[in-house]
Amino acid sequence: MFQNIHLEKITGLLKYKSGDPLLFNTSLFLILFFLFLVIYNLFKNNKRARIISLIVFSFYFYYKSTEYFAAILIVSAVINFFFGKWIADTENFSLKRIFLALALILNLVLLGYFKYTNFILQAISDLRGTEFNPFQIFLPIGISFYTFKALTYIFDIYYDTLKPTKNFLDFVLYLSFFPNVLMGPIDRAADFLPQINKESFISKEDLGRATFLICSGLLKTVILSSYLEDNFIGRIFEFPLRYTGVEILIAIYAYAIRLYCDFSGYTDLAIGISLFLGFKIMDNFNSPFKATSIADFWRRWHISFSKWLLDYLFKPVQISLRRWKIFGNIIGLIVTFFICGLWHGAGWNFILWGLYFGVLMSIALFLQKPKAKLYNALRINNTKFLRFFQIIITFHFIAFSFLLFRLNDLQIAKDMLSQIFEFFHGKVALQFVEKMPLIFGLIVIGFISHFFPVKIEAVIKRSVTALPLAGKIILLALVIWLVAQFKSADIQPFIYFQF
Repeated sequence: MFQNIHLEKITGLLKYKSGDPLLFNTSLFLILFFLFLVIYNLFKNNKRARIISLIVFSFYFYYKSTEYFAAILIVSAVINFFFGKWIADTENFSLKRIFLALALILNLVLLGYFKYTNFILQAISDLRGTEFNPFQIFLPIGISFYTFKALTYIFDIYYDTLKPTKNFLDFVLYLSFFPNVLMGPIDRAADFLPQINKESFISKEDLGRATFLICSGLLKTVILSSYLEDNFIGRIFEFPLRYTGVEILIAIYAYAIRLYCDFSGYTDLAIGISLFLGFKIMDNFNSPFKATSIADFWRRWHISFSKWLLDYLFKPVQISLRRWKIFGNIIGLIVTFFICGLWHGAGWNFILWGLYFGVLMSIALFLQKPKAKLYNALRINNTKFLRFFQIIITFHFIAFSFLLFRLNDLQIAKDMLSQIFEFFHGKVALQFVEKMPLIFGLIVIGFISHFFPVKIEAVIKRSVTALPLAGKIILLALVIWLVAQFKSADIQPFIYFQF
């Protein structure tokens, strides 16, 4: 009887459960991944078995998030594999463009149906002044990410910078690879596909980097993200009028570091897990709050997505409008950031968030020459003072943009701003430090770790790499133990899952 109960519990854990995806920072994933690593390494010298085992585990991982909607991945793989082949095989340029257009339409229809149907119909109803009852449409986690991965493959073949793979399983693995299928990075097929055919090998440096990144990812996602959200940020954002302006300002700063730790922490885990499997996927963050301008921020934040927008959207628009010079660039920026906002979510707040950056980038374009003349006249160009000033100003533009990113109710954003400007009460800051030392300490630690000099981070990575295997295991175990101490509440799903 007890055996049956235990068996039911185990099968219950392994089955799909709505709202309970298989997160990297859960004990269930760690156990399943360890067991998978054992099996995976048994096929070290058998490429086909290795690929199939990775595909099977990747689809199981995705099944835990979407149940039978995991079949969409197969549909996407079939569509893009064959369209990639047809685009490459045809010599007729007109036919090539037709294949590209059809592939683009099919991918966007697939993405659009699940993600934007209700939003579009709601907007139409609002314009007509009629009532709309939303359809019950399930949004498969990660569909935005793997759709853009698929489009990368199609565009690169069309531009003749990539030869299509002849092996369907290789392409399925590229599209479904579980470390980045849900939240990126949006890897390029040109970088990933060649790794499949290489001998599976993990160097000492790769093992050290993987250990460092997994430790970093666990600390970021659980302690510096989920804990801050559950015990401070969520309360402030839900009822801002109950708090003073200084508390709201601290919450905005905390949310900026929480959002960064949540997404970059997931990326750290994805890269570290990939290294354990012998794959290298691209970095996705480069200390974004060190940015000295909005343009610099987008070179550092969600790098794989920013590069995607630059290469496949902004540059083609810019080239087509090059006769319009600076106005063509501005149109390109507005279009690009409109799509950027819409990609993040089917809501007006996301569209406004994207346009906010498009407008800021456009203003910066107009002010580029006047600013350079002013800095030269004041003799502060390329000085540490100017860099510090630029970082502070840029950070505040970014931090306040996250009000739009998080809130779909603009009234709450207005309430928060009104409290800051009309009910600040700076003396409450000392009370906050006294009453909530752990929360304040975690916010400070988050910013200090983010602004670590690159040299110090490099020393830490080298130290982890130099540890013997037993030392790496002990370090990882200590981090897992520390993380477990903060799990007083259920782990929150990663923010970018909804995109």
